[in-house]
Parts: sequence; C-alpha cells; structure tokens
Amino acid sequence: MSPPLRTLTRRTLTLLTLSTATAAGVGYLYLNSGPAYPPTTHESRRPPPPWSPPPRAAMIEALKRSANPEDTQFDILVVGGGATGAGVAVDAASRGLRVALVEREDFASGTSSKSTKLVHGGVRYLQKAVFELDYEQYKLVREALRERRVFLQTAPYLSHMLPIMLPIYKYWQVPYYWSGCKLYDLLAGKENMESSYLMSKGKALEQFPMLKSEGLVGAVVYYDGQHNDSRMNIALILTAIKAGATAVNYCGVTALHKDPTTGLLTGARVKDEIAGNEFDIKAKVIINATGPYTDSLLSLSTPTHKPIVRASSGVHIALPSYYAPKGMGLLDPATSDGRVVFFLPWEGGVIAGTTDEPYDMNAHTKAMTNEKDDVYLSGDDILPRESEIQWVIDEVRGYLSGDIKVRRGDVLSAWSGLRPLISSGGAGGTEGLVRSHVVKVDESGMVTIAGGKWTTYRAMAEEAVDKAIEVGPGLKEKAGECRTQELRLVGSEGWDRNMFIGLIQRYGLEPEVAQHLSLSYGSQAWTLLSSAPQTPALDPHRPLSSPYPFTHSEIIYALTHEYAQKPLDVLLRRTRIGFVDAHSALGALPEVVRVMGDALGWDARRRRKETKRGEEVLRRMNAGGRVEVSAPSAGLGWWAGDLRRRLCSVFGCPTPARLFSVAARYPRTLFESGEIEALREVFWQHARMPSSGSGEQEQPRMPVSHLREAVHFIAGLGYAYDNVRESDFRYVLREAGLSESPEGEKSGNGKRRDELDFEEFVEICGDLKDVSIAPTVSKKIVQRRRIPVEKSGGGV
Repeated sequence: MSPPLRTLTRRTLTLLTLSTATAAGVGYLYLNSGPAYPPTTHESRRPPPPWSPPPRAAMIEALKRSANPEDTQFDILVVGGGATGAGVAVDAASRGLRVALVEREDFASGTSSKSTKLVHGGVRYLQKAVFELDYEQYKLVREALRERRVFLQTAPYLSHMLPIMLPIYKYWQVPYYWSGCKLYDLLAGKENMESSYLMSKGKALEQFPMLKSEGLVGAVVYYDGQHNDSRMNIALILTAIKAGATAVNYCGVTALHKDPTTGLLTGARVKDEIAGNEFDIKAKVIINATGPYTDSLLSLSTPTHKPIVRASSGVHIALPSYYAPKGMGLLDPATSDGRVVFFLPWEGGVIAGTTDEPYDMNAHTKAMTNEKDDVYLSGDDILPRESEIQWVIDEVRGYLSGDIKVRRGDVLSAWSGLRPLISSGGAGGTEGLVRSHVVKVDESGMVTIAGGKWTTYRAMAEEAVDKAIEVGPGLKEKAGECRTQELRLVGSEGWDRNMFIGLIQRYGLEPEVAQHLSLSYGSQAWTLLSSAPQTPALDPHRPLSSPYPFTHSEIIYALTHEYAQKPLDVLLRRTRIGFVDAHSALGALPEVVRVMGDALGWDARRRRKETKRGEEVLRRMNAGGRVEVSAPSAGLGWWAGDLRRRLCSVFGCPTPARLFSVAARYPRTLFESGEIEALREVFWQHARMPSSGSGEQEQPRMPVSHLREAVHFIAGLGYAYDNVRESDFRYVLREAGLSESPEGEKSGNGKRRDELDFEEFVEICGDLKDVSIAPTVSKKIVQRRRIPVEKSGGGV
C-alpha cells in the first residue's frame, strides 16, 4: 500500500510547489507594481546648483545672427510653442542639433494650457476600438498608454497618478465596465500604473459622498495620470533652452523664404510682437507645429494646399473644491447625448468637461495680406459660449447627489481649447475623428506634425524630428539618437515628494505654499525662493490672492526665468489662478500689472492697456467684474419702481437698470429693492385659499402649475427672470419636491406636492436666480443674463 501513497504525495508536493511559486511571483509583481516615485535622498533638503535661462533679448539676438553669412544657420526652426513644438525642440536639441523655436503668442497660450489635464490612454477610444473594430483607435490607445508612463517619469513633480471612479447604475453594466477597465490595464502591460478594481455601493459613496445614490449599484475605479499642462509646457521650453535651443515667445512668422532654384524653404521672416520689428531667420528645415493653425502655415508655404486639420472646441468649467473629494476623479459614461464627461480634482478645485463640437478656424486665422491691421485673434480670445457652459452644468447635475444644488454662480472659471483633429475630408461633427497624429513633408520641404494629444507629445516629437533629419541636408551625420524617453525635464533633478518640507524649514513657508511651489516648479522652487527680493516691510511669499497659495514672488520669477511678457502670461500660464478662479485672478491683476510695469518700465498708457486686456479676458472667463450702478433714490418705495417698470412694459421703452451694486462673485438669492413686494403681489394674484373643515385659519397657496406664468409676469416687470431656462425650472421644482400635476407625482420619497405658500414661492424664485445667474460683459457695463442652451457635445 505504500507506493501509491508515495505517488500521491509527490503529486501533491508538486502542485503545492507550483502553487507557492505562482503565488510568490504574483505577490512579487504586485508589491513592485504601481507608480515609480523618485527615491528620497538628502539632496532634496538643500538647493541644487542654480540655473537661469538666458534673457529674451539674448534669444532675439541669436535668432538675428542666423541670417548673417558669417554665422551658422539653424538646423531646425520650429514654428509653434505649444506641447508639440516644445517637445520637438527638446528632442532635436538633446540630439545635438542647433534649434530655434518661435511662438506668435505666449508659450502654451492655445490648446496646450486648456486641456482636460489628463495623461491618459482614453477609455472612450478603447470602447470605440472594440465595438467599431477600429484599428486606428486601438493604436492610439496603445501608444498613449505606453507614453503615459514615460510622461509621469520625465516630470514627476508636474504629473501624478489619479484614481477615476466610473459609477454603475445597472447590474448588467457591472461585468461590462469591469471587463473594459481590465482590458485597459492589459493593454498598458508593464506600463500599467495600478490595477482597476470593483467597488460596492457603500464604499463608492464613502469615497465619493457627492455621488447620486439613487439606483447606484456600485462602481469601478481605474487609474490614469493628471498633470499641470501649461507648467509642463514651460518645463519643456526651459529643458530645450538648457540643451542649447533658442526659444522666443511673441515672435510670429510673417513670411517664408525659398531657394529660387530648388523651391525648398531656407528660412522665415518673423516679427517681434513686443518690440515691433521684423527680421529673418535661416534654417535648414522648418517644422510646422502650430496645432489648430497648421493649415494657415501650410497655405503660406503652398497656396494650393488643402486643409488637413479640423478644430474641435472642448469646454471646461472650474468649480469649488467641495464638489468632489480631493483624491478621486469621476467619469460619467452616459451623458444626455451619449458622450463622456470627466469630473476631476485639480489645483485645489474641481474641473468638469468637456464638450466636443466643430469650431470655425476662419475667425482665428491671420489674414496673410499686406494690410497693417492684424486681424488675428489671440488664443486668449477663444472662450466658451454660455450654452456650452450650461450643458456641462446640466450633465454635472445629473450624477451628483440630490441634496447638492449645482449653481451657475459656482462656476469659478471656464475655458475652451481647440483640438487639432486630422480631417477625414468630410463635414459634420468632430466627435468621431481619431486623435491620432500625422507627419508629412510638403513640396517645399516643410515638415508638418499635426493632430495627437498631450499624452503623446513625446512620440509625436520624436517622429517629427526623425523626418526632419531625413530631409534636412547634413543632419543625419550630425544628429544623435533620441534621448527623450529618459531625459528628465528642468525641475526634476533633485526633487522628491518630501522636498516641500525642506522649503518650510529653510524659508518658514506655510505648508500649502511650500507644497504648491514644490509641485509647480520642482527643484527650481529653490531658485525662485532665493531670488525673491527680501524687504522688511513686505513678505515676497505672501499670497497673491487668498485663499490660494500663489505668491508674489512668482511674478518676478515668471519675468526673469520663464519669459512672461504680459499679465495674462502670469495669471493664466505661469501661475494657474485664472483657470482655478477667474475672480481671484481679476483681483490680483492690478498688483501683477504694477510689479511687471515697474520691472519692465511700462508707462501709464501701457499699464492701462494691459489692465484693460486682462479684465476683458478674465471677465469673459466668468469673473463677471464689478457692477456699479446707482443706488435707489431715497423716499421711493416699491410702487414707484413698479410703476416705472409697468409703463416701460406697456410703451416698449427700455427697462431701467436693476438697482444694486455687487462684487464679481455671484450673489446667492439676491433680491432687488422692492422685488419681495412685487413677488407678494404676484403671489396673491395666483393664490387661492384652501378649503378645510378644521376651522383653523389656512395660509393661501399657489398651484405649482401657475408658477411659470407668475415668473414670466415678474420678468415683464424688469426683474432678472426673463432668461430662466426650462431645464432650470424642472431642476428647481425637482429639488424642492414639487409637481405641476394637480394630483402630484410619485417621487423616490413619496408624493410630490402641487401647491406652495408664499415663503416657498420666494424660495423657488431665489433658487431660479441662484442656479441660472450668469455674467456677460458688454463694452459699457457688466450685466447678468443667460443665453438659451444649445445642444453641445461631450468627450475628451
């Protein structure tokens, strides 16, 4: 009997050994998975060797010298200072080539500062790849996931891992979304950040208490990356300069030079938008990296060129931090039109977006004529329409808890970025176009890189430089191998996650300020703090605008180390205060103009010009400005104001301006002088006394079905209800538990009421103003009005 026992034992031992080895291997891989943070060292306690880039004037002189016969021309001239152009400059300069970069506006002034702030493969694109059997979408996801890991490693202080929750409201969706996220992990392979996982309803509400709980089944959490986009762009520019490149902002191309014998490009004529003079640059190859403006430069090179780029507008809004937990994002996969909306914590607030609809570039392309007037509109002029903002708000309302009132006045800032999508040749929507990129060489030898997205900027730049080396005379022998997969950006060397503690201990900073400087500037924060002028009277590290951690010392640093030339460069792209809270940026604008004016020698006229320009952009980003109108005349009661409004309504004269003065942060339930009395009169016109046999005195009540008529009547008196949308009505009634049906409607908590008393009527009117009030800027006065909503898109 013993031999069979020994055989069984060997088999059992073999199985146990294999199981143990498998478990140990899986455990080892799990313990060594996740993000690779830089190792903490003693070096992060003390400042690294200081480095400062050359001043802008020296860069301009270097560009001018390239046209001299005695000097050496540039190997590559990059046109465009966004993510792609800056990435090209880093790649080419790190290979040993002589590189110049010019940007008509500020670095990252266009799309590269107005993204969703995600470093991601794109779960939406993966879904399309699977269900539409689209191989191009699959390649895009695979490439983006590979680049995502490189992105987070080359600039660890500017990017980080972010868990994103995908709420599930139907049981059949549990395996669907879970398997999709697991496929997303599988495609990432060894570049995967963390494994996705399933979460119960209770755990989901614990992690994201603002989430709508009605019908919630559970959630799936997956991981993607997040970054500070314009700061990343500046880090790329500085890295290229440190590698030997020459980069100048506010220097636009006005003409291209060709060899008359070969027809190939030999350089360009550019205009210094700050000084106003023009000069020539000579280069062996020109790379067109102008994003949405790609076709404009191609047409300048080849007048018969056919457009290859279609611009898509993506709108985002910034909300207060209480709308989402600090460490968890949210993806709404089922919006009203079937697209997706992200809801992400960022820079101490929350951003929501985005829309996706075609954008007419004709309004934003410089006319290539000999006229003196420049009809080109700045990237700061590309701002969202009210209808797009309202669409995002409506979608946010759909997946947040019912006890959270989503108000239009909570929108602290809004922006629109133009995605350069490769055209398929037809008209129609842009949501179906693939976010892949294309590299092409035209008949004049200009290399064009177009399309793509932030996540894949490095791979795009490598491909563009490879092509430029292929077509440029003598570049193959001179250029080295691509190094950007391992090249760490300026600010990364000597940085780790605990560096902010050293800043606190050395400079006595508040923890929030030290964290902000560490995560915005990396190891360059030491240079920023040491170069700040110290005065006994004023602390250079005092907040630029409370309660945000942006400091005064960042203004001078942006001028001396990051080539800021205008106040909006500081408020929008060096600090991010304009994107986090446009009202706070508007309040900080005078101080920024003063500091920059003193440093750059601006006269009073230039200071007024920059102040006016800053106010215009920031107000249109939803700061609203300050409404200053006269106060009500003494002795005039409600009846006088009401009589004026009634007469104006009858005879068609303009309605008098509303009599109040209020700061830019939108008030909650602000009623005008005499408005409560007007509401009372309108309520009595529609109210009725309830009949009950109890003998007790009953309060008059208005049927909810009369509410619209009452509100429209009040709007006719000149009060601010004329543009309240139908969706606002439905939202306010639903939140108040009211129904327009005489019998009431069943709700999740029982029967909805169909009548309301006067106090409830006033509250409803206040809520209507509360959720719909929005600023609009005219040339004379800032008014509050709304634009009827138009269907807008979603998706990233």
